[in-house]
Amino acid sequence: MDQALLLARAQFGINIGFHILFPALTIGLAWYLFAFRLAYQRHRDPAWLATYRLWVKIFVLTFAMGVVTGIVMSFQFGTNWPRYMTTVGAIAGPLLSYEVLTAFFLEATFLGVMVFGMDRVPDWLHIVAAFLVAFGTTLSAFWILALNSWMQTPTGQVQAGDQWIPGDWLQVIFNPSFPYRFTHMVIASGLTASFVIAGLSAWRLLRAPLDSSAARTLRAGLVTAAVLAPVQIFVGDLHGLNTLEHQPAKIAAIEAIWRTESRAPLTLFAIPDAKSHRNDYAIELPYAGSLILTHSLNGTIRGIEEFGNDHPPVAPVFFAFRIMVGIGILMVLVAWWGTWATRRARVPPREMLWLFALFTFAGWVAVDAGWIVTEMGRQPWLVHGILRTADGAGDASGAELGASLTGYILTYIVMFIAYIVVLTHMAGEGAKSEPPPTSWPATADVGDKAG
Repeated sequence: MDQALLLARAQFGINIGFHILFPALTIGLAWYLFAFRLAYQRHRDPAWLATYRLWVKIFVLTFAMGVVTGIVMSFQFGTNWPRYMTTVGAIAGPLLSYEVLTAFFLEATFLGVMVFGMDRVPDWLHIVAAFLVAFGTTLSAFWILALNSWMQTPTGQVQAGDQWIPGDWLQVIFNPSFPYRFTHMVIASGLTASFVIAGLSAWRLLRAPLDSSAARTLRAGLVTAAVLAPVQIFVGDLHGLNTLEHQPAKIAAIEAIWRTESRAPLTLFAIPDAKSHRNDYAIELPYAGSLILTHSLNGTIRGIEEFGNDHPPVAPVFFAFRIMVGIGILMVLVAWWGTWATRRARVPPREMLWLFALFTFAGWVAVDAGWIVTEMGRQPWLVHGILRTADGAGDASGAELGASLTGYILTYIVMFIAYIVVLTHMAGEGAKSEPPPTSWPATADVGDKAG
């Protein structure tokens, strides 16, 4: 592979792998904030107010990290992949613009009300602001995943000279893989936020075992994760069936199936050998591959050899998928065990609190592994069947890309360390109760009160 192309792919991959961590947390966390705000409104318990304020600060920190890394990533469409935009920009450009105009502005505007407006606007407006921020984060995911899904399973486009333009926007947006990919990502965000909340609450309880607010949020995170994790497994199965139909080469790489076969085994572990087209040290379950992928013991799975050179690299996709699934299974077990252990408002023993703290960022590991499967599994295409990755790259030299890639890596390492230090510090300090704000009556005129 051309060195410049490899570096361009590595640079974009590192950028998106770092950026996705923060939206994956804020999408789910925003809905938690809405729930915390409603809980305070209902019970008027200062502990709920303190909890809400603590997690708003964490949300703002994470949201800012997502904005900064997202802006950098968007510039790379022009610097590293200019032919992508000249070829499918008529589709990609509007979808990215819709995300900014309908979602980002919504989040940014009402986040200001959430942070600074609690004692300046009526309660009902503050609650609406919390809802609109949560809705905005989900709407943002809607547009981004519409574009990403279209790149995986493009429909609704027509060719006009050297460009592809939208022929039917509804088909472009609601392409065959979009419903599954969007649902899968939103649930993944909910799980990520649940384990961050549970893990940081456990971190606080290790320092202050009598902190009732931390015990409450620990329980909330575990119970939500216990519900979402099994749903995610079900949605993942549906997503797999859809991928088998529309991207069979990706499924072949995920399962390291080299030759077309019926009654295919499920490979739990192996070391794929791309040169010899075999799996070394394989641990397999007979027939289980066909059963899971096709829901039939006799189901036929197309092998990698059928696709010639038009298939993704096997080893990265194969291992990333198993990391994602393995972390997902562990999350189910930890969430269920934790839900049982914290019943009747019990605080679990320190050993279990350490386990929850260890799993704080388990969702991030699973999300990044899933994005490796999604993005590397699309190769060698930028837009499947329309634009090859090699044809979308720009003219930047290997030296230029290598220098900028090094800069990105060093910068992101510093940013990530700073983020984790601040995050754990805030969580370790815990939610501090303060006097409730003086809220204007719901029917009051805000302008009169301000005067």
